[in-house]
Order: sequence, then structure tokens, then C-alpha cells
Amino acid sequence: MNTSRQLDRRHFLRGLGVALALPALESFLGSKTCGASVPQLASPAAGAPSRMAFVYVPNGVISDRWNPIGTGSNFQLNETMAPLSEFRSDIQIISGLEHQNGRAGGDGGGDHARAAATILTGARPKKTAGSDIRLGVSVDQVAASELGKRTRFASLELSCDGVRKSGACDSGYSCAYQFNLAWRSDTQPVAPESNPRLVFERLFGTGARETDRSAQAAAAQIRARSLLDFVREDAKQLQGHLGKNDRHKLDEYLTGVREVEQRLRHMEEFGPLPKVEAAVPDGTPQDYQAHIRLMMDMLVLAFQTDSTRVSTFLMAHDGSNRSFHQIGVPEGHHDLSHHQEDAAKIAKLTKIDLFYTQQLAYLLKRLKDTKESNGKSLLDNSMIVYCSGLSDGNRHAHDKLPVILAGHGAGLLNPGSHTSLTQATPMSNLHLSLLRNMGVKAERFGDSTGVLNGI
Repeated sequence: MNTSRQLDRRHFLRGLGVALALPALESFLGSKTCGASVPQLASPAAGAPSRMAFVYVPNGVISDRWNPIGTGSNFQLNETMAPLSEFRSDIQIISGLEHQNGRAGGDGGGDHARAAATILTGARPKKTAGSDIRLGVSVDQVAASELGKRTRFASLELSCDGVRKSGACDSGYSCAYQFNLAWRSDTQPVAPESNPRLVFERLFGTGARETDRSAQAAAAQIRARSLLDFVREDAKQLQGHLGKNDRHKLDEYLTGVREVEQRLRHMEEFGPLPKVEAAVPDGTPQDYQAHIRLMMDMLVLAFQTDSTRVSTFLMAHDGSNRSFHQIGVPEGHHDLSHHQEDAAKIAKLTKIDLFYTQQLAYLLKRLKDTKESNGKSLLDNSMIVYCSGLSDGNRHAHDKLPVILAGHGAGLLNPGSHTSLTQATPMSNLHLSLLRNMGVKAERFGDSTGVLNGI
């Protein structure tokens, strides 16, 4: 392999095919690069007592319309939690959780980036808009790395936003921090999928007859294996002609390739794809509520078929300026969140908060109406965390976060209450508790100071 061929990215990609591009390498500077990484999949391990999902809402809430009245079991739901009234015995509201690493410290602006970055990691993101992003492993991926062997997929990442892993989004922070809830390692976000059809096809095939779907899945696995064999050989030949930094990047790339191979073998052990009654989605709905609910349907199907037990759902990235014409709010969400105590803006934000809790109610109903073989519901056997990385979008506050923990966690949770913590407590304490409930033997998580008792 001569030098010109070694560093000819176009030749390498012709051999690889578009599905597996090289990572961005310094040796290719000056050439046009658009590398895509292979899917990052968690390592399999032990079993799980229940399912766990995290649902993210952006830009905080209007607290005095959100916070429940009273504590313990004698609480009353406030205005924007009213849609959850029929699930009063299935939820617990936790007040007083915070993320210290979301605050500015010496990093200046960028609260929306830090809000999304810290919510599931408890870690401080490195302030950079370049490729040298650094954060921490998210709670869902800690669980997935332990529990993934029991299911076809270690975890399921969903979004109603596009995928962004690079570029500058918020005051010098990479877009990767705002558009990815799941982080597989300090430097590797797990990109979510926003197209419900692609989620369905990933989980269950194309929706054709069962025999066709199984044949299609088997053929896809054979094609992927052939591609991976070529990737490995060509990359190894290239490796000896790269600098130190590029060799390190290529090592990470080959590690991902090996994990894909392991995942393919793992999936084959489960036999034919599960049968589902649901129709294949046509694609991404234009209506935002329809999009959210279709993605929630995919989450429920994934849990129902035990395709995975761990999921994240980013309804919108923090800092989202989406408008809500369907509920009479034409202004952008982020613009309104800087309300400066304007009553008209607060009223519109209250409508947005109500809209989002209505979507949570939809998910909880779907989970509660879906029965398992033992007569329990999916909600009985799940832990669903609904949260935002900011409490007050106007002040960019990272304390007193809005957090709802729904479900019974296979009997390990005590819903039907409002817990108001007497002192500021790391949200990582909640994450550590949930990991323990999932059977993960974690001593610490993020900036945790212990487990969260009484939930």
C-alpha cells in the first residue's frame, strides 16, 4: 500500500462503504471529511429487576405553577401537574435536587449546555466547541453496561431533535452537550434517534411478514459482518502510517468495530425478532405532539418486548426555541423563558409546561395499560424520571430541579408522595439509588454523596 493510497480517504471510504466512515484524522487535514462513528454499544452484564427511563424537558418550569402543595402523601398537584392526577399513586415528586456542576464556576456562560450535560452524568463538561469534548458516563449507560446482556439492545436513545455531535451551540460549548443525554464514556455521546420509523425498524425489522422480517434481519447481519471484516483489515494496514494522535483515534474506532461484532453475535442468540401488533410508523410527524407520542410508543414497545430495559428520551434540547402554535404560543420557548417576571410570558410558559406534563401523562397511561405476564403493568415494573436540568429558565438556576419519579420499580419504590428535601442534595444521589434498584453494584455515581433515602 503506497503512501498516496494510504492517505487517500476517498479510496478508503470506497472500500468501506458509506455506513462506516473513518474517524476524523489529522493525516487527512486539507481533505474534505465527514466521518461517522460506528454505533457505540454498552458491554453486557447482569440482569435487571425493572426498567428505567429518563425523559427530558427543556428550559425549566414556572415553579409556583409546578411545585405541589404539601408534602408526604398529603400533597396536592399544582396547575401544570394537573394532567398527572390519575397517576397520583404512581408518582413521587422530589423537590430540592441540584447539579452543582451545572453552575458557571469559572466557565462563564453556557447554562443550557451545562444543564443537559450534567442531568444524567453529574459531571462538569469541559468548555470547548471543538472535538476535545469531555464529560462523564451517564447513569443510563452505567446501567446498560451492566444489564445489556439480558436484552437484544443494551439501551434505547430517543429524541425529537436532530443529531448533533459537533459545532458550537451555547457560549463556547459543543452542541454535543445539548443534543445527547446518553454518554457512553467521557468523550463518547450516544446519539439518539428522532425518526420513529427507524426506531421501529431497528427494534422489529421493516414490518413485513414475520418470515420476511427475520430474513431481512439475518441478511443485514451478514452484510454488516462482511463490512466489518474489511474495515478491520484496511484500518490495520493504514495504522502503521499514521501519527500518534491518529493511531489513538483509529484504536478507538477499531474498538467500536469489535463491539459491533460482539453485539451482532449477541443479537443472534435471541433468535427471531419479537412479534408486535403495532403498524410501522410512516416517518417523522410534522405535529410535535404526535412526534413525541409516537416516540413514547416506541419506548413502550421496546420495554414490552424486553428489547431493552434502559432508555432516554430528549423531548427537546435545553435552550430549544421551538414555538407552540398548537396551544396558542407562537413565540419561541427559550425566548419566553427569559420572562423577566412579565405576566403574559409567564402565562405562555405555563401553557408549555402543561403541554409537556400532558405528554408524560400519555406515557404513564401507555405503561400502566400494558400488562405483563404476571398481571403487573409496565409502570409497576418501571422507574421513569421526568426532569429538566434547570429549575428556572429566567435565572438559569440549577438547584430545586423539577423532578418526577414515576412507577413502582418492581416494588422497590414508594410512589404517592411529595418529598421536599430540607437541604440541597445532588441529583446524582437519586441516580445512585436507581442504579442500586436496577441491581448495579455502584458505590458512587457522578458527584453523589450517598443514596437518596425514602423513595
